[in-house]
Amino acid sequence: MPAIQLPATLDHQASLDRLIAFFESISLAACQDMSGVYTEDAYFKDPFNELRGLPAIDQVFQHMFVQVHEPRFRITSSVLQGDTAFLVWDFLFTMKNFNAKPQCIRGATHIRFAEDGRVSFHRDYWDAAEELYEKLPVLGSFMRFLKKQARK
Repeated sequence: MPAIQLPATLDHQASLDRLIAFFESISLAACQDMSGVYTEDAYFKDPFNELRGLPAIDQVFQHMFVQVHEPRFRITSSVLQGDTAFLVWDFLFTMKNFNAKPQCIRGATHIRFAEDGRVSFHRDYWDAAEELYEKLPVLGSFMRFLKKQARK
């Protein structure tokens, strides 16, 4: 019986390792041109943005440095299957205009890699109400009130 020939597939472990290293050492300088990380037509979605294309993605990450002090990601786990990865992370930062206390948002990201190892699909999942809005002055009090009312 002849051996079954499976199509050759690109091992994306190196791509995932590079992506994790990028996020864990993210800097404003690195966000000026992320063409080594994302494809030109990459799709990006988070609770605030849904966009396509490298210039728009560069802008989202650059804006992060405008909004908060010392943003950084700590990847707590990852799963890779074929060209798809799932990252679980903590986003650590301090707010510029509000509480200077260190903050942490917990979330996850669904990634798809292109054949060249760059990201072609990036979808973040995190609860903006619980992880961000509740931490803001005034709005946080209102969000906590709404949460209590919903439980009744």
